Amino acid sequence: MTSSDCGSRQRSKRSARATPVTRLAKTCSVGVIMVRLSDLTPEDAEHLLAKDCPRFATEPFVTGPPLRERRVAIVTTAGLHLAGHATFELRDTSYRVIPGGTPSDRITMSHSSVNFDRSGFQQDINIVFPIDRLCELAEAGEIGTVADFHYSLMGAGWEPHEIADTAHQIAGLLKEDEVNAALLVPV
Repeated sequence: MTSSDCGSRQRSKRSARATPVTRLAKTCSVGVIMVRLSDLTPEDAEHLLAKDCPRFATEPFVTGPPLRERRVAIVTTAGLHLAGHATFELRDTSYRVIPGGTPSDRITMSHSSVNFDRSGFQQDINIVFPIDRLCELAEAGEIGTVADFHYSLMGAGWEPHEIADTAHQIAGLLKEDEVNAALLVPV
């Protein structure tokens, strides 16, 4: 998917109702960016800062070209699929292919977890499938290109070893599309 394909995407507008996050979000030339800790109440900022987060080495564990030269695909566990296509079932270890130019109103969610809150997806698909943000990064030259195909799984009900065959299949498809970076969106 070229950056011009990204710019011509026909994305439907979901609810424009302001949420706490949209009220706090900053706007820049490429759209809405992440809320900063300084935008939060002191209590909320302190709560987030107190979270136990793993520390990672400063060096990546794999090598490759700089990000600005990479072809990037999205792999999400949001249980997304094209409208009218097979839905996900509980303990489903299959995947669905989402072509890069698909309008958001043609993407639906059948995530089976009763604990999963779908309101973010209903307001902005980028919460679980950040295709518009990825296109903005490509247009700004931060990444090389956006892949032609992206992949969705249903992220509940299975153990990690049960998804190994599916992961190998997706890896093969990513390789065929010459993808050398994946944006993993766990839901």
